[in-house]
Amino acid sequence: MKDSADRFEALLERVDRLIEGMMPAAPAPPDYEHFLAFRWERTGEQGRLAPVVNPHLYDMDELVGIDDIKEEVIRNTTQFVNGLPANNVLLWGERGCGKSSLVKGLLKPFASRGLRIVELKRWDIMSLPHITSLLRGTQYRFILFCDDLSFDEGEGDFRALKTLLDGDIEERPGNVLIYATSNRRHLMPERMEDNTGELEIHPEEAVGEKLALSDRFGLTFGFYSLDQDEYLDVVRYYAARRGLPVKDPELCDLALKWSMYNARRSGRSARQFVDDLEGRLGLSKKGRRMKPTS
Repeated sequence: MKDSADRFEALLERVDRLIEGMMPAAPAPPDYEHFLAFRWERTGEQGRLAPVVNPHLYDMDELVGIDDIKEEVIRNTTQFVNGLPANNVLLWGERGCGKSSLVKGLLKPFASRGLRIVELKRWDIMSLPHITSLLRGTQYRFILFCDDLSFDEGEGDFRALKTLLDGDIEERPGNVLIYATSNRRHLMPERMEDNTGELEIHPEEAVGEKLALSDRFGLTFGFYSLDQDEYLDVVRYYAARRGLPVKDPELCDLALKWSMYNARRSGRSARQFVDDLEGRLGLSKKGRRMKPTS
């Protein structure tokens, strides 16, 4: 009997070793020292923090026309990296006005002070508890960056985010904040019946639920389209930084035509115009014939 028991025990050990060999190796912990930015890559219900080898270290000096907002976001982030109370941030408004660039631009001045950015997609919201558990207790401070965040009617993810922003039964780590951008002020569609109260006995409760999510962000800032003078000022700024040899009247005329063709006046549109102009001038300098753009 003893020999049989020993053989059975040995067999179990072999089976255990075989199973261990078939199991995937545990992922190595993220290298927060050598990498400044990470993406959350979800696999099933789990995932990993994948390092971004070449992060976009955006220069905040390139962000023109949003000085007041930039100052407030930098102040809040300064408090955060210094271990002081700070708020989650929501940047909402017109596309192309610098919302995402402002968040990415925080790496350049704050990375040396221990700030790291983790980029999340909207559909990764349900992974937030797992992500924060990975970040808790490290010596670094993390901004969870949710770009272009919005929810449609009936989606349950917004309630999960609402709970996580305030913290559920588990305390949120003190070294984690959420910075989000959105084209919607309240992250959800707002309909005419919200004002008329159609189909709702208590319409204020339905509206209140929509407002409750954006209210969880302590700081919210709106971005708006530039007027013509502001747009031209941004164009002049970019052209001067690039050293483009174009006189102001011609520069403004070309820039206004560009904005008419693109039907928008924004910081992004101004930068795209200057990129295009610099390229055209470079080709002309090399004596190449320019082809008209379609």
